[in-house]
Amino acid sequence: MKRALFAALVALLIGLMDAQALFAEVKFDYGAAVRVRQEIWDNLVTLGTSPTAPGNYDRNFFRVRTQTWGKIDVDDTFIGYLRLANEFKYYLGPYQLPQNSGAYTVYRKMEEDEIFVDNFYAEYKKAFGLPVDLKIGRQDFLGEFGDGFLILDGTPGDGSRSFFFNAAKMIIKPHQNHSITLIALKNPKTDIFMPVLHSSIVQGNYFQNKRILNVSDEAGIIVYSKNKFFDFLSVDPYYIWKSEDKFTVPGSTAVTPRLNLNTVGARIEAKPENWTIKAEFAHQFGEYSNGVDRKANGGQASLGYAFKQLPLKPELEIGYVYLSGDNPTTTGKNEAWDPLWSRAPMWNELYVYTLINETLSQGGAIPGYWTNLQMLRINAKVYFSDATNLMLGYNYMLAPEKTNLTANATLRNMFGNKEKDRGRLYQAMLSHTFSKKIDGFLQLEHFQPGDFYNGNARNATFFRWQLQVKL
Repeated sequence: MKRALFAALVALLIGLMDAQALFAEVKFDYGAAVRVRQEIWDNLVTLGTSPTAPGNYDRNFFRVRTQTWGKIDVDDTFIGYLRLANEFKYYLGPYQLPQNSGAYTVYRKMEEDEIFVDNFYAEYKKAFGLPVDLKIGRQDFLGEFGDGFLILDGTPGDGSRSFFFNAAKMIIKPHQNHSITLIALKNPKTDIFMPVLHSSIVQGNYFQNKRILNVSDEAGIIVYSKNKFFDFLSVDPYYIWKSEDKFTVPGSTAVTPRLNLNTVGARIEAKPENWTIKAEFAHQFGEYSNGVDRKANGGQASLGYAFKQLPLKPELEIGYVYLSGDNPTTTGKNEAWDPLWSRAPMWNELYVYTLINETLSQGGAIPGYWTNLQMLRINAKVYFSDATNLMLGYNYMLAPEKTNLTANATLRNMFGNKEKDRGRLYQAMLSHTFSKKIDGFLQLEHFQPGDFYNGNARNATFFRWQLQVKL
Protein backbone atom coordinates (compact mmCIF):
# COMPACT_ATOMS: atom_id res chain seq x y z
CA MET A 1 0.00 0.00 0.00
CA LYS A 2 2.78 2.43 0.92
CA ARG A 3 4.70 1.62 -2.25
CA ALA A 4 1.56 2.11 -4.36
CA LEU A 5 0.86 5.49 -2.74
CA PHE A 6 4.43 6.63 -3.29
CA ALA A 7 4.29 5.63 -6.97
CA ALA A 8 0.91 7.35 -7.39
CA LEU A 9 2.25 10.64 -6.07
CA VAL A 10 5.18 10.54 -8.48
CA ALA A 11 2.85 9.66 -11.35
CA LEU A 12 0.59 12.59 -10.46
CA LEU A 13 3.36 15.16 -10.80
CA ILE A 14 4.64 13.55 -13.99
CA GLY A 15 1.09 13.69 -15.35
CA LEU A 16 0.87 17.40 -14.55
CA MET A 17 4.15 17.91 -16.38
CA ASP A 18 2.85 16.11 -19.45
CA ALA A 19 -0.28 18.31 -19.49
CA GLN A 20 1.73 21.51 -19.16
CA ALA A 21 4.14 20.36 -21.88
CA LEU A 22 1.37 20.70 -24.49
CA PHE A 23 1.42 24.48 -24.07
CA ALA A 24 5.02 25.23 -23.08
CA GLU A 25 8.63 24.96 -24.11
CA VAL A 26 10.26 21.68 -23.13
CA LYS A 27 14.00 21.31 -22.59
CA PHE A 28 15.88 18.04 -22.33
CA ASP A 29 19.29 17.43 -20.82
CA TYR A 30 21.38 14.39 -20.02
CA GLY A 31 24.84 13.42 -18.84
CA ALA A 32 27.08 10.92 -17.09
CA ALA A 33 29.86 10.81 -14.52
CA VAL A 34 32.62 8.40 -13.50
CA ARG A 35 34.34 8.47 -10.11
CA VAL A 36 37.45 6.32 -9.55
CA ARG A 37 38.90 5.81 -6.07
CA GLN A 38 41.58 3.68 -4.49
CA GLU A 39 41.42 3.22 -0.71
CA ILE A 40 43.98 1.67 1.64
CA TRP A 41 42.92 0.80 5.21
CA ASP A 42 45.46 -0.05 7.87
CA ASN A 43 44.03 -1.19 11.26
CA LEU A 44 40.82 0.79 10.71
CA VAL A 45 38.04 -1.45 12.00
CA THR A 46 39.52 -2.97 15.18
CA LEU A 47 42.76 -0.94 15.50
CA GLY A 48 44.69 -4.14 14.93
CA THR A 49 43.30 -5.86 18.03
CA SER A 50 41.82 -8.84 16.08
CA PRO A 51 44.34 -9.31 13.25
CA THR A 52 43.49 -12.96 12.47
CA ALA A 53 39.77 -12.41 11.76
CA PRO A 54 39.27 -12.30 7.94
CA GLY A 55 36.67 -9.53 8.22
CA ASN A 56 39.21 -7.33 9.99
CA TYR A 57 42.06 -7.72 7.51
CA ASP A 58 43.61 -4.56 6.12
CA ARG A 59 42.12 -3.46 2.82
CA ASN A 60 43.44 -2.16 -0.47
CA PHE A 61 40.76 -1.77 -3.12
CA PHE A 62 39.46 0.23 -6.06
CA ARG A 63 35.91 1.49 -6.23
CA VAL A 64 34.44 2.84 -9.46
CA ARG A 65 31.08 4.63 -9.44
CA THR A 66 29.29 5.30 -12.71
CA GLN A 67 26.20 7.49 -13.09
CA THR A 68 24.00 8.39 -16.03
CA TRP A 69 21.09 10.83 -15.88
CA GLY A 70 18.35 12.49 -17.86
CA LYS A 71 16.26 15.60 -17.15
CA ILE A 72 13.14 17.18 -18.61
CA ASP A 73 12.36 20.82 -17.82
CA VAL A 74 9.07 22.49 -18.72
CA ASP A 75 9.16 26.29 -18.45
CA ASP A 76 11.49 26.04 -15.44
CA THR A 77 8.37 25.01 -13.53
CA PHE A 78 7.94 21.27 -14.01
CA ILE A 79 11.06 19.13 -13.74
CA GLY A 80 11.50 15.39 -14.07
CA TYR A 81 14.81 13.72 -13.27
CA LEU A 82 16.14 10.16 -13.45
CA ARG A 83 19.64 8.94 -12.51
CA LEU A 84 20.97 5.37 -12.64
CA ALA A 85 24.18 4.31 -10.89
CA ASN A 86 26.54 1.45 -10.10
CA GLU A 87 29.69 1.19 -7.98
CA PHE A 88 31.82 -1.90 -8.49
CA LYS A 89 34.86 -2.69 -6.34
CA TYR A 90 38.03 -4.69 -6.86
CA TYR A 91 40.01 -5.86 -3.80
CA LEU A 92 43.78 -6.33 -4.04
CA GLY A 93 44.05 -7.92 -0.58
CA PRO A 94 44.62 -9.09 2.01
CA TYR A 95 40.88 -8.57 2.61
CA GLN A 96 38.62 -10.20 0.04
CA LEU A 97 34.85 -10.62 -0.19
CA PRO A 98 33.28 -13.62 1.57
CA GLN A 99 30.66 -15.58 -0.35
CA ASN A 100 28.79 -18.70 0.69
CA SER A 101 29.29 -21.70 -1.58
CA GLY A 102 27.43 -24.66 -0.17
CA ALA A 103 29.04 -25.71 3.09
CA TYR A 104 32.11 -23.54 2.43
CA THR A 105 32.97 -19.85 2.30
CA VAL A 106 34.93 -18.72 -0.72
CA TYR A 107 36.57 -15.33 -1.18
CA ARG A 108 36.36 -13.10 -4.22
CA LYS A 109 38.22 -10.01 -5.41
CA MET A 110 35.42 -8.47 -7.46
CA GLU A 111 32.14 -7.00 -6.21
CA GLU A 112 30.14 -6.18 -9.33
CA ASP A 113 27.39 -4.39 -7.39
CA GLU A 114 23.99 -3.70 -8.91
CA ILE A 115 22.57 -1.14 -11.31
CA PHE A 116 20.07 0.86 -9.29
CA VAL A 117 17.84 3.93 -9.45
CA ASP A 118 19.85 6.60 -7.64
CA ASN A 119 17.40 9.50 -8.14
CA PHE A 120 13.90 9.61 -9.64
CA TYR A 121 11.67 12.56 -8.86
CA ALA A 122 9.19 15.08 -10.17
CA GLU A 123 9.37 18.73 -9.12
CA TYR A 124 6.74 21.47 -9.40
CA LYS A 125 8.00 24.98 -8.68
CA LYS A 126 5.60 27.72 -7.56
CA ALA A 127 2.89 25.10 -7.52
CA PHE A 128 -0.54 26.31 -8.62
CA GLY A 129 0.75 29.91 -8.61
CA LEU A 130 1.55 29.78 -4.86
CA PRO A 131 4.93 30.40 -3.16
CA VAL A 132 5.32 26.66 -2.76
CA ASP A 133 7.75 24.18 -4.35
CA LEU A 134 6.89 20.46 -4.44
CA LYS A 135 9.34 17.61 -5.01
CA ILE A 136 8.24 13.98 -4.81
CA GLY A 137 10.30 10.86 -5.35
CA ARG A 138 13.84 9.62 -4.78
CA GLN A 139 16.08 12.62 -4.12
CA ASP A 140 19.28 13.79 -2.40
CA PHE A 141 19.44 16.37 0.40
CA LEU A 142 23.16 17.08 0.10
CA GLY A 143 23.93 20.68 1.06
CA GLU A 144 20.32 21.58 1.85
CA PHE A 145 20.44 21.56 5.66
CA GLY A 146 23.47 23.35 7.02
CA ASP A 147 26.52 21.15 7.49
CA GLY A 148 24.47 17.95 7.42
CA PHE A 149 24.70 17.56 11.20
CA LEU A 150 21.46 15.53 11.21
CA ILE A 151 20.27 15.32 7.59
CA LEU A 152 22.78 14.18 4.98
CA ASP A 153 22.77 10.52 3.89
CA GLY A 154 19.62 8.41 3.62
CA THR A 155 21.52 5.25 2.65
CA PRO A 156 24.54 4.87 4.98
CA GLY A 157 24.82 1.14 4.35
CA ASP A 158 26.43 1.64 0.92
CA GLY A 159 28.88 4.40 1.88
CA SER A 160 29.12 7.19 -0.67
CA ARG A 161 27.66 5.06 -3.47
CA SER A 162 24.35 6.89 -2.92
CA PHE A 163 22.73 9.39 -0.54
CA PHE A 164 19.07 9.30 -1.55
CA PHE A 165 15.86 9.61 0.46
CA ASN A 166 12.47 8.32 -0.70
CA ALA A 167 10.55 11.46 0.17
CA ALA A 168 7.85 14.02 -0.48
CA LYS A 169 9.13 17.56 0.11
CA MET A 170 7.29 20.88 0.24
CA ILE A 171 9.07 24.23 0.56
CA ILE A 172 6.84 27.15 1.58
CA LYS A 173 8.38 30.56 0.81
CA PRO A 174 6.34 33.40 2.34
CA HIS A 175 9.34 35.74 1.94
CA GLN A 176 12.62 35.60 0.01
CA ASN A 177 14.54 35.43 3.30
CA HIS A 178 12.27 32.96 5.07
CA SER A 179 11.11 29.44 4.20
CA ILE A 180 9.69 26.33 5.82
CA THR A 181 10.60 22.88 4.46
CA LEU A 182 8.25 19.96 5.21
CA ILE A 183 9.43 16.42 4.44
CA ALA A 184 7.89 12.96 4.86
CA LEU A 185 10.26 10.09 4.08
CA LYS A 186 10.56 6.31 4.07
CA ASN A 187 13.97 4.61 3.83
CA PRO A 188 13.79 0.79 3.98
CA LYS A 189 16.60 -1.62 4.84
CA THR A 190 16.88 -2.60 1.18
CA ASP A 191 15.39 -1.02 -1.91
CA ILE A 192 11.74 -2.12 -2.09
CA PHE A 193 10.50 0.84 -4.17
CA MET A 194 12.62 0.55 -7.32
CA PRO A 195 13.95 -2.39 -9.35
CA VAL A 196 17.66 -3.27 -9.36
CA LEU A 197 19.59 -5.11 -12.07
CA HIS A 198 22.36 -7.67 -11.63
CA SER A 199 21.98 -8.05 -7.88
CA SER A 200 25.11 -9.22 -6.06
CA ILE A 201 25.34 -12.31 -3.86
CA VAL A 202 28.30 -11.18 -1.75
CA GLN A 203 27.86 -12.12 1.90
CA GLY A 204 27.46 -9.42 4.53
CA ASN A 205 26.72 -6.30 2.48
CA TYR A 206 23.60 -7.77 0.88
CA PHE A 207 20.30 -9.10 2.15
CA GLN A 208 18.09 -11.24 -0.11
CA ASN A 209 20.43 -10.30 -3.00
CA LYS A 210 19.91 -6.56 -2.51
CA ARG A 211 22.36 -4.06 -1.08
CA ILE A 212 21.79 -3.22 2.60
CA LEU A 213 21.06 0.51 2.74
CA ASN A 214 20.02 0.87 6.40
CA VAL A 215 20.14 -1.21 9.56
CA SER A 216 16.35 -1.49 9.52
CA ASP A 217 13.31 0.16 7.95
CA GLU A 218 13.25 3.88 8.76
CA ALA A 219 10.65 6.63 8.46
CA GLY A 220 10.72 10.30 9.30
CA ILE A 221 9.08 13.72 9.31
CA ILE A 222 11.16 16.90 9.06
CA VAL A 223 10.07 20.49 9.68
CA TYR A 224 12.98 22.82 8.93
CA SER A 225 12.75 26.63 8.85
CA LYS A 226 15.43 28.76 7.15
CA ASN A 227 15.60 32.42 8.09
CA LYS A 228 18.09 35.03 6.88
CA PHE A 229 18.51 38.22 8.92
CA PHE A 230 20.60 41.05 7.47
CA ASP A 231 23.16 39.91 4.89
CA PHE A 232 25.34 37.84 7.16
CA LEU A 233 23.15 36.05 9.72
CA SER A 234 20.92 32.99 9.36
CA VAL A 235 18.92 31.15 12.02
CA ASP A 236 17.39 27.75 11.25
CA PRO A 237 15.17 26.06 13.88
CA TYR A 238 13.88 22.54 13.21
CA TYR A 239 11.87 19.58 14.47
CA ILE A 240 12.51 15.99 13.34
CA TRP A 241 10.65 12.77 14.10
CA LYS A 242 12.33 9.48 13.21
CA SER A 243 11.26 5.86 13.56
CA GLU A 244 13.87 3.08 13.48
CA ASP A 245 12.52 -0.48 13.28
CA LYS A 246 13.88 -3.28 15.45
CA PHE A 247 16.92 -5.28 14.33
CA THR A 248 19.10 -8.16 15.49
CA VAL A 249 22.47 -7.03 16.79
CA PRO A 250 25.21 -8.45 14.52
CA GLY A 251 27.16 -11.30 16.08
CA SER A 252 24.53 -12.07 18.72
CA THR A 253 20.89 -13.03 19.23
CA ALA A 254 20.04 -9.77 21.02
CA VAL A 255 17.38 -7.56 19.43
CA THR A 256 17.41 -3.77 19.57
CA PRO A 257 13.72 -2.72 19.86
CA ARG A 258 11.88 -0.25 17.66
CA LEU A 259 12.70 3.39 18.47
CA ASN A 260 10.56 6.50 18.04
CA LEU A 261 12.70 9.61 18.52
CA ASN A 262 12.02 13.36 18.50
CA THR A 263 14.74 15.93 17.83
CA VAL A 264 14.36 19.68 18.43
CA GLY A 265 17.18 22.04 17.60
CA ALA A 266 18.49 25.10 15.80
CA ARG A 267 21.46 26.17 13.71
CA ILE A 268 23.01 29.65 13.59
CA GLU A 269 25.55 30.89 11.05
CA ALA A 270 27.10 34.37 10.82
CA LYS A 271 29.59 35.63 8.22
CA PRO A 272 30.72 39.16 9.15
CA GLU A 273 33.48 40.16 6.72
CA ASN A 274 36.22 37.48 6.78
CA TRP A 275 34.78 35.58 9.75
CA THR A 276 32.60 32.47 9.71
CA ILE A 277 30.79 31.59 12.94
CA LYS A 278 28.63 28.48 13.23
CA ALA A 279 26.74 26.88 16.10
CA GLU A 280 24.15 24.10 16.27
CA PHE A 281 22.48 22.36 19.20
CA ALA A 282 19.72 19.74 19.41
CA HIS A 283 17.90 17.82 22.12
CA GLN A 284 16.51 14.32 21.54
CA PHE A 285 13.77 12.50 23.42
CA GLY A 286 11.81 9.36 22.67
CA GLU A 287 11.16 5.77 23.66
CA TYR A 288 11.94 2.21 22.60
CA SER A 289 9.08 -0.25 22.18
CA ASN A 290 10.20 -2.05 25.37
CA GLY A 291 9.65 1.12 27.43
CA VAL A 292 13.28 2.30 27.71
CA ASP A 293 13.60 6.09 27.42
CA ARG A 294 16.01 7.71 24.98
CA LYS A 295 17.26 11.22 25.81
CA ALA A 296 20.36 12.87 24.40
CA ASN A 297 22.03 16.17 23.53
CA GLY A 298 24.35 17.07 20.72
CA GLY A 299 25.89 20.10 19.12
CA GLN A 300 28.83 21.66 17.38
CA ALA A 301 30.37 25.12 17.12
CA SER A 302 33.19 26.59 15.04
CA LEU A 303 35.00 29.86 14.45
CA GLY A 304 36.80 30.49 11.18
CA TYR A 305 38.77 33.33 9.63
CA ALA A 306 39.99 33.81 6.04
CA PHE A 307 43.23 35.77 5.59
CA LYS A 308 42.33 36.85 2.06
CA GLN A 309 45.07 39.48 1.73
CA LEU A 310 47.96 37.15 2.58
CA PRO A 311 49.86 34.92 0.12
CA LEU A 312 48.14 31.55 -0.40
CA LYS A 313 44.95 33.05 1.17
CA PRO A 314 45.14 30.86 4.30
CA GLU A 315 41.99 29.93 6.24
CA LEU A 316 41.90 28.80 9.88
CA GLU A 317 39.00 27.11 11.70
CA ILE A 318 38.66 26.00 15.32
CA GLY A 319 35.68 23.83 16.25
CA TYR A 320 34.16 21.78 19.04
CA VAL A 321 31.75 18.83 18.87
CA TYR A 322 29.73 17.31 21.71
CA LEU A 323 27.55 14.20 21.38
CA SER A 324 26.24 12.62 24.58
CA GLY A 325 26.91 8.97 25.36
CA ASP A 326 24.97 6.23 27.10
CA ASN A 327 25.89 5.86 30.75
CA PRO A 328 26.37 2.08 31.25
CA THR A 329 25.50 2.33 34.97
CA THR A 330 21.94 3.62 34.40
CA THR A 331 18.97 1.33 33.77
CA GLY A 332 15.70 2.03 31.99
CA LYS A 333 17.15 4.85 29.88
CA ASN A 334 19.63 5.45 27.10
CA GLU A 335 21.47 8.79 26.90
CA ALA A 336 23.37 8.13 23.65
CA TRP A 337 23.17 10.64 20.81
CA ASP A 338 21.46 9.32 17.67
CA PRO A 339 23.03 10.75 14.46
CA LEU A 340 19.72 10.28 12.55
CA TRP A 341 20.70 10.64 8.86
CA SER A 342 24.28 11.89 9.32
CA ARG A 343 26.06 8.52 9.34
CA ALA A 344 28.77 9.85 7.05
CA PRO A 345 32.32 11.30 7.25
CA MET A 346 31.13 14.37 9.09
CA TRP A 347 34.48 15.49 10.48
CA ASN A 348 36.88 12.85 9.19
CA GLU A 349 36.83 9.67 7.14
CA LEU A 350 38.89 7.16 9.13
CA TYR A 351 36.98 7.15 12.40
CA VAL A 352 33.60 6.19 10.93
CA TYR A 353 34.90 2.63 10.56
CA THR A 354 36.48 2.46 14.03
CA LEU A 355 33.05 3.28 15.51
CA ILE A 356 31.42 0.13 14.06
CA ASN A 357 32.17 -2.36 16.86
CA GLU A 358 31.46 0.23 19.55
CA THR A 359 27.95 1.01 18.26
CA LEU A 360 26.69 -2.42 17.09
CA SER A 361 23.71 -2.38 19.48
CA GLN A 362 22.76 1.19 18.53
CA GLY A 363 23.22 1.21 14.79
CA GLY A 364 24.26 -2.23 13.60
CA ALA A 365 27.33 -3.01 11.49
CA ILE A 366 27.17 0.17 9.41
CA PRO A 367 29.87 2.87 9.72
CA GLY A 368 29.40 6.37 11.06
CA TYR A 369 27.13 6.06 14.11
CA TRP A 370 28.52 9.22 15.72
CA THR A 371 27.83 9.20 19.47
CA ASN A 372 29.55 9.53 22.88
CA LEU A 373 32.04 12.05 21.53
CA GLN A 374 33.79 15.26 22.50
CA MET A 375 36.13 16.61 19.85
CA LEU A 376 38.34 19.66 19.48
CA ARG A 377 39.01 20.38 15.80
CA ILE A 378 41.66 22.64 14.24
CA ASN A 379 41.77 22.95 10.44
CA ALA A 380 43.98 25.06 8.20
CA LYS A 381 43.67 25.54 4.46
CA VAL A 382 45.87 27.23 1.86
CA TYR A 383 45.26 27.95 -1.83
CA PHE A 384 48.20 27.45 -4.19
CA SER A 385 45.92 28.64 -6.99
CA ASP A 386 42.22 28.92 -7.76
CA ALA A 387 42.37 25.25 -8.78
CA THR A 388 44.59 23.75 -6.06
CA ASN A 389 44.29 23.78 -2.26
CA LEU A 390 45.66 21.89 0.73
CA MET A 391 43.77 21.20 3.98
CA LEU A 392 45.49 20.11 7.20
CA GLY A 393 43.52 19.04 10.27
CA TYR A 394 43.98 17.96 13.88
CA ASN A 395 41.28 16.30 16.00
CA TYR A 396 41.58 15.60 19.73
CA MET A 397 38.79 13.21 20.76
CA LEU A 398 37.32 12.21 24.12
CA ALA A 399 34.32 10.13 25.25
CA PRO A 400 31.80 11.75 27.65
CA GLU A 401 31.01 8.28 29.04
CA LYS A 402 33.11 5.19 29.71
CA THR A 403 32.12 1.98 27.98
CA ASN A 404 31.32 -1.53 29.17
CA LEU A 405 31.90 -3.48 25.96
CA THR A 406 32.68 -7.12 26.80
CA ALA A 407 30.05 -9.06 24.86
CA ASN A 408 32.55 -10.92 22.67
CA ALA A 409 36.28 -11.38 22.12
CA THR A 410 36.53 -8.54 19.58
CA LEU A 411 35.07 -6.00 22.00
CA ARG A 412 37.13 -7.27 24.92
CA ASN A 413 40.32 -6.99 22.86
CA MET A 414 39.52 -3.53 21.50
CA PHE A 415 38.13 -1.50 24.42
CA GLY A 416 39.67 -0.73 27.80
CA ASN A 417 36.35 0.23 29.46
CA LYS A 418 38.22 2.37 32.00
CA GLU A 419 39.20 5.75 30.50
CA LYS A 420 37.78 8.43 28.16
CA ASP A 421 40.67 9.52 25.93
CA ARG A 422 39.74 8.32 22.44
CA GLY A 423 42.91 9.61 20.80
CA ARG A 424 44.21 12.00 18.16
CA LEU A 425 43.51 12.09 14.47
CA TYR A 426 45.57 13.95 11.83
CA GLN A 427 44.29 14.86 8.36
CA ALA A 428 45.72 16.09 5.06
CA MET A 429 43.86 16.56 1.78
CA LEU A 430 45.24 17.99 -1.47
CA SER A 431 42.50 18.90 -3.99
CA HIS A 432 42.86 19.99 -7.61
CA THR A 433 40.37 20.97 -10.32
CA PHE A 434 41.75 20.13 -13.75
CA SER A 435 38.79 21.59 -15.64
CA LYS A 436 35.06 22.17 -15.27
CA LYS A 437 34.50 18.45 -15.80
CA ILE A 438 37.56 16.84 -14.17
CA ASP A 439 38.71 17.04 -10.55
CA GLY A 440 40.55 14.93 -8.00
CA PHE A 441 42.24 14.73 -4.63
CA LEU A 442 44.74 12.91 -2.42
CA GLN A 443 43.64 12.22 1.17
CA LEU A 444 45.60 10.90 4.16
CA GLU A 445 44.41 10.39 7.76
CA HIS A 446 46.27 8.91 10.72
CA PHE A 447 44.82 7.98 14.13
CA GLN A 448 46.68 7.45 17.39
CA PRO A 449 44.38 5.68 19.89
CA GLY A 450 44.17 6.79 23.52
CA ASP A 451 43.40 4.84 26.69
CA PHE A 452 39.71 4.60 25.79
CA TYR A 453 41.00 1.51 23.95
CA ASN A 454 43.04 -1.43 25.18
CA GLY A 455 46.79 -1.05 25.41
CA ASN A 456 47.29 -3.36 22.42
CA ALA A 457 45.40 -1.01 20.07
CA ARG A 458 47.56 0.11 17.16
CA ASN A 459 47.71 3.29 15.13
CA ALA A 460 45.41 3.36 12.10
CA THR A 461 45.90 4.93 8.68
CA PHE A 462 43.48 5.73 5.86
CA PHE A 463 44.66 6.75 2.37
CA ARG A 464 42.55 7.57 -0.67
CA TRP A 465 42.97 9.13 -4.06
CA GLN A 466 40.11 10.09 -6.36
CA LEU A 467 39.59 11.18 -9.94
CA GLN A 468 36.13 12.29 -11.09
CA VAL A 469 35.03 12.98 -14.63
CA LYS A 470 31.68 14.50 -15.61
CA LEU A 471 30.58 13.84 -19.18
